[in-house]
Amino acid sequence: MIFSQTLSSKQKALEINLDPRIYGAFAEIGAGQETARHFFQAGGAAGTIAKTISAYDMAMSDAIYGKEESNRYVCEPRLLKMLTREFNLIVKRLASTRPDDTCFFAFSNTVAAKAFKGTSDGHGWLGVRFQAYPKAPPSDAIIHIKMFDRENLQQQETVGQVGVNLIHACFNFCHDHETFVKALMEGLSRDRIEIDMIRIEGPAFKGEDSRVWSLELVKRGFTDGVMFDSKGKVLQVSDTLYKKNILICRGSYRPPTLVNIDMLETGLKNFSQELPDSEKNSIVVLPEISMTKFLERGSFNNEDFLARVELLASLDQGVLITNHESFHHLSSYLSGYTKKKIAIVLGVYNLEDILDPNKYAKNQTGLLGALGSLMGQNTRLYVYPASEEDQGKGEMESLKTSSNIAIKESIKPIMQFFKKNNLIKDIKDFKKGVTGIWSRTVLRKIQNGEEGWEKDVPEIVAKTVKEKSLFGIQS
Repeated sequence: MIFSQTLSSKQKALEINLDPRIYGAFAEIGAGQETARHFFQAGGAAGTIAKTISAYDMAMSDAIYGKEESNRYVCEPRLLKMLTREFNLIVKRLASTRPDDTCFFAFSNTVAAKAFKGTSDGHGWLGVRFQAYPKAPPSDAIIHIKMFDRENLQQQETVGQVGVNLIHACFNFCHDHETFVKALMEGLSRDRIEIDMIRIEGPAFKGEDSRVWSLELVKRGFTDGVMFDSKGKVLQVSDTLYKKNILICRGSYRPPTLVNIDMLETGLKNFSQELPDSEKNSIVVLPEISMTKFLERGSFNNEDFLARVELLASLDQGVLITNHESFHHLSSYLSGYTKKKIAIVLGVYNLEDILDPNKYAKNQTGLLGALGSLMGQNTRLYVYPASEEDQGKGEMESLKTSSNIAIKESIKPIMQFFKKNNLIKDIKDFKKGVTGIWSRTVLRKIQNGEEGWEKDVPEIVAKTVKEKSLFGIQS
């Protein structure tokens, strides 16, 4: 097949229709048979489509695919059941009658498009299970989307376009994650749709790392953040954070140090003490890494970020990777996923930056607007101290806390307001021997082949850095 960046949805569908090898079934729930419609309207659909189905009635859907434990219909488990049934069925019924060079596929989506009287945005799961070559074991490409068009008809059209893009990409770009991900948004824009998760697996993607594909979504601005669990598995952010209290700690984690771990542990302890017993088990703890500065410098490196994901996983930690430069943007982002409490653990020097009016010269709402977005209705800050010696200013016993940070006199009343309302609190039960550790210093020692950095990181981190030769370590 010939790839063109200017192919329309109709041209992509026609290209698939004219390939005699590709043959499959469509099962679409919630937004009409929008993807299949593109293939019918392109012409030659008889060469591609074996069957289309829509099961809109919940009882009918359950009869075909079974019930979900969650009682939800727009979810990944439902999509996987649809893909499994439709792919197995077409292979079972047609493998003996189709030409030997046939590559079977099943496309499915389960979508909550904008309701007739609804006000919420739409979202959905789309996936393709397909054979990369004749008689091959199946491969999967699954995405989650959020839709922002105001009208139901527009959201239906969006589903159809991204569905065509996904199918076309599966049969063309499986070994080129940059082109594949870019192709998903062709003919669309971020103000209409967000693709916030992608997961790939199977022989068609041999040698590909699903995490890299997720990072590509953030790099291209197709979403604001992606999440991995403690095993490195790609997670869907809204499902993971829905109705959860969130504790987040921003850092470079390059590599994770003892101070990073202490910030997470003490932050969690302090946060838990402020929640009722019924809420203590609903806390999601997330290290967070922003890729903004790396993208601005053009120095983003997939392997570098994956190294940090793996090191955090070795500590049984998941991670959130975002394109948010500021803490107030990060807080607003998280508030979009939960109405419960959000706790941000940050270093005292970060707090100084947050309270510096000069940082908001380009912000239309200025310092007060940024602070309003940061604190919102449910966010609080836990401030981790720093040894003054770290900046060459004093002895180790001299600590910088929220009580002695360098801020303008005019800002101090604002600071006092936040402290009196328990929105900014100092962490006091920290490990006194680790406040002088900085990731950038540890990284410099690793890259320069200096001794002694191992004592500043967890043992498993030091071991992994050496065994996998991470961060350009000098042997």
